[in-house]
Amino acid sequence: MKARLLALRERYETPAALAMDPLAIPLRFPDPMDREVAAFVAAHLAYGRVAPMLRAIEGVLAPLGEHPAAWLRDRGPAGALRGLEAALAGWKWRFHTGEDLAHWLAAWVRLDAESGAGLEAHLLPAGGETADGALSRLNRRLRGELPDTYGLRFNLPDPEAGSACKRWRMFLRWMVRTGWPDLGQWTRYPADQLVIPLDTHVARVARYIGLSARATPDGAMAAEITAALRRRNRVDPLGYDFALSHLGIMGDCPGVRSLPGCRPCPLVGICRAGRV
Repeated sequence: MKARLLALRERYETPAALAMDPLAIPLRFPDPMDREVAAFVAAHLAYGRVAPMLRAIEGVLAPLGEHPAAWLRDRGPAGALRGLEAALAGWKWRFHTGEDLAHWLAAWVRLDAESGAGLEAHLLPAGGETADGALSRLNRRLRGELPDTYGLRFNLPDPEAGSACKRWRMFLRWMVRTGWPDLGQWTRYPADQLVIPLDTHVARVARYIGLSARATPDGAMAAEITAALRRRNRVDPLGYDFALSHLGIMGDCPGVRSLPGCRPCPLVGICRAGRV
């Protein structure tokens, strides 16, 4: 299986695949703090069809200009909130409104002001916590500070209650992992506690190739897949995530065995699609 997964990475770790990934947007910014702000927006809007989702992310970031972190810091939480509520008044992406994103970015400003350097310090385990405990703690805090709208609740799942936390896992992978295509900016977060961002594509393919036998795409399934990938690559188990997800995102996996259409796929020899 490891050889097949490596071949899958070779097939999908390409500029064309990256162009269809929300991470492409943070990567445009040269400054690390600007990348963090863009990633904080992009990861939490990463659901639904790719093309309109990318436009939605661009729409949120457009008012912040070329230096989003400086724009937010210069205005402070209250000023950023007022400015973005006006700038994003007509913006909407599925579950999220412009007001949701104004509050989301104002929260980043508050957290950044406390740490002096973005969000990493708020997600570090403390006092015997796990990384999931730190994420749960931050999300409990934000649930108490942010308006009780569906879009913002959608951003604040609890890993300790069994949620897969796909969008947070994606943000953490981007910020912590150092291999292509990730940002690798956070050096204190425990990389060995990263968990795969479990989207529908990863869950489906993982079942097809025996990385998980679970039916429900929840936190337990994400942990099981991560553990299975770690057995293939102890140092960088999430290095397979981009390829596994883009097999579905690029429309190359039909979900049922369809030879000869499936024959180019590196996983075809171990795939149980159509038989599971």
